[in-house]
Amino acid sequence: MEALVVDAGSKLLKAGAAIPDQSPAMIIPSQMKRMVDDAPENPTTVFEDVTLDPIERGFIRDWDAMEDLLRYVVYTGLGWEEGNEGNILFTDPLCTPKAIREQLVQLMFETFNVSGFYASEQAVLSLYAVGRISGCTVDIGHGKIDIAPVLEGAVQHIASKRFELGGTDLTKLFAQELGKSNPSVNLSMSDVETLKEQYANCAEDETAYEKTQNCEIEQHTLPDGQVINIGRERYSVGEALFQPSILGLEEHGIVEQLVRIISTVSSENHRQLLENTVLCGGTTSMTGFEGRFQKEASLCSSAIRPTLVKPPEYMSENLGLYSAWIGGAILAKVVFPQNQHVTKADYDETGPSVVHRKCF
Repeated sequence: MEALVVDAGSKLLKAGAAIPDQSPAMIIPSQMKRMVDDAPENPTTVFEDVTLDPIERGFIRDWDAMEDLLRYVVYTGLGWEEGNEGNILFTDPLCTPKAIREQLVQLMFETFNVSGFYASEQAVLSLYAVGRISGCTVDIGHGKIDIAPVLEGAVQHIASKRFELGGTDLTKLFAQELGKSNPSVNLSMSDVETLKEQYANCAEDETAYEKTQNCEIEQHTLPDGQVINIGRERYSVGEALFQPSILGLEEHGIVEQLVRIISTVSSENHRQLLENTVLCGGTTSMTGFEGRFQKEASLCSSAIRPTLVKPPEYMSENLGLYSAWIGGAILAKVVFPQNQHVTKADYDETGPSVVHRKCF
């Protein structure tokens, strides 16, 4: 039985058997709805849906909801049988607190009765997906941005940086901008999220962004029949990654952040890191983002400029959306057959802290 690989993000959970040349078998929303009955003795009670986000800004926050989500994934979705559970590998976001890693390994062994467990950092796995063990990942997810230099398969934690900013913040920005230009339209955040995925764009450079003040207005009819006008707003979403002041943040743009982070690593490694830059996370698939990133990289102040690694030809064009999962599938083919993982015996002997010794 193949090991399972789970990459649980704030917006999407990717899971499936460890087959690296295939897409994950399940790509589902992490957000859940639970029916709550406030008055069970009242036969006329109306059930209400409560929305739960088990994962916020990349980290597990609601463990009961996470357990329910994982039960659905491994038993209903991927066909594990209770009493016959196999091995499982999880991807770890940058800077995952030790307590979360310990609670996850505890949940897996004590509740799910897995036979083996492993966890590895998303930055390392995303590099494995493109055939590298050294480089730098720029991961722009739904709830966070992680920039992590990796040397010989090890994240350089002192130099790495995590930003509490992601696709969800860009969605809120888009909602605000659309609200200003369409004051009479009632927009739900799910509507805005859909519009962002369809219309959001990156201008070629700052000059091109300035010119979008006079861009063509497109009309979009919402499911409820309301008509919304979309103009420059679609470019503000992408521009915020290169000019965070649009979001009211005093931060450098994404390329300048990358260059500054690499400058804190030993100079002999600068070329190896910058010339093996990997973009990952759903937000990097925005129309025009990669081109803008490369344009900014060609203009940056660094003597060595960031160069993007292209996915191998046999890999999907959408590799960046689930590169950590693919890297996890590659790693699972090594750690479990070679017994480098946490076994039930390891867990019983040491307890949850064993995860820090065996998964690094």
